[in-house]
Amino acid sequence: MDLLDLVVFNNRIRTWLVALLVGVATAVTIQLVKRLLLHRLKPLTQRTSTRLDDGAMLAVEKTNSFIVALLSIYVGILVLKVPLAVMEWISAVAFTVLLLQVGIWGDRLVRFWFAQEQDLALVERENARRATTINAVSFVVRLVLFSILILVALDNIPGVEITALLAGLGVGGVAVALAVQNILGDLFASLSIALDKPFVIGDFIEVGQYKGTVEHIGLKTTRVRSMFGEELIFANGDLLESRIQNFRDMQERRVSFQIGVTYETPPEKLRQIPAMVTEIIEAQEPIRFDRVHFFNFGSYSLDFEIVYFVLSPDFKLYMDIQQQINLALLEQFAAAGIEFAFPTQTLHLAGAPERSAVRTEVVERGNGRKQAEIGA
Repeated sequence: MDLLDLVVFNNRIRTWLVALLVGVATAVTIQLVKRLLLHRLKPLTQRTSTRLDDGAMLAVEKTNSFIVALLSIYVGILVLKVPLAVMEWISAVAFTVLLLQVGIWGDRLVRFWFAQEQDLALVERENARRATTINAVSFVVRLVLFSILILVALDNIPGVEITALLAGLGVGGVAVALAVQNILGDLFASLSIALDKPFVIGDFIEVGQYKGTVEHIGLKTTRVRSMFGEELIFANGDLLESRIQNFRDMQERRVSFQIGVTYETPPEKLRQIPAMVTEIIEAQEPIRFDRVHFFNFGSYSLDFEIVYFVLSPDFKLYMDIQQQINLALLEQFAAAGIEFAFPTQTLHLAGAPERSAVRTEVVERGNGRKQAEIGA
């Protein structure tokens, strides 16, 4: 009897050798095709500006050699005589392995495509809002892809009823949702941020007492780089419940400030103040002067309100302009003999017969108090 005709596990050794050759040939063929495609695609990606060939090359590179080996073994097993029940399980495993490879391809292509879109959006600063949306959409697409692959793989397993499984997952999902409602709240808040775009990466925002530039918008938290350099981390849910000031679309900055002069200032000098302030502010660039008014009799000063617009959102520019205005006000008021007011209180008391009135003046400077009694 020929050794090749010897039966092992219901198959002749000759059949086992044929199955081995088929498996090896399948693996070698796939690897050769992979190398050939990479050899052709690599120079093509350097010559063209399209992303289709880049995505195809990345997908070919992500062809897993271990998965190729498992599928080659399955192809070789097809040559053998295998019991039907065993073959069903082998086919289910092979199909699951194939779905895993499809998932790897799909995940790599999705990541590549959305990474290209995000880089393009961040380069074009006016499209930064789109970059924030891309992160959330990329996650959702990958989640849907793997969910479908898992369901298809489960449906292919012998004896698994996917309908009953989905019903059980629905009941269990409710319990899990109740247990992790805070995490889910932050997750849905991140989707809301991505779709509604109250702010995007690169925006300068103010949340309560915190200010900074948005650096990262994640699934649970948003990270902001503060003006002092430290990283601020906000839960997405808490962030959307707060009042957010976004300075990104600010085209100009409205500035309103007040000055006060003493009550001893003569009326003719009070009438000079609006013209002096107007001249000082209009000399600055780039600003648009709005108004200056004597608007209030204060507790210890005659108050003027001044309003102007800086035609730029640059905070440093605004501070430079305000500094020049303050210095010019000090110089011109000193030259005109106009005194700025400081906190004082004057009390008129019914006094002794030799004095019809006694005036007590209290001056507060910093943390100290100085009291002077002046006879009328």
